[in-house]
Amino acid sequence: MIAAILHQLTRNLSEEEIANSPFATYFVDHTTGLYPVAASGVPFDMKYVGIKGDVIADLHEDLAAEQKARVTYDNILRLCDDPDVKDPIKFLREREIVHYQRFADALRITQDHLDSKNFYAYNPAFDPKDKK
Repeated sequence: MIAAILHQLTRNLSEEEIANSPFATYFVDHTTGLYPVAASGVPFDMKYVGIKGDVIADLHEDLAAEQKARVTYDNILRLCDDPDVKDPIKFLREREIVHYQRFADALRITQDHLDSKNFYAYNPAFDPKDKK
């Protein structure tokens, strides 16, 4: 959805509008093609996706990712007054909140079903009590 919004905002820009905007440096490298990059100019990289193979650690990572996305959408909403941009961003923000709630439910269910309640010290699925 973000890529579609970017396309809608840039598809009819004149060469003069592009040259006189902060978008000019992006345009030089990517024209109006959609290239995932942070506002700081850092390209997306899978190294930022944290997967450990431990359900507790991974669910915490998922929870953090949803909150980071929500904050990004909050910041966009603070800076934007175009309803054609704000409305889909509001939808995406609401979706992040629901995802956060579902990941929190999954974490609670996971913790309730572990064979040990000491899940902050180690993962009992991999490290049984008798080996500690």
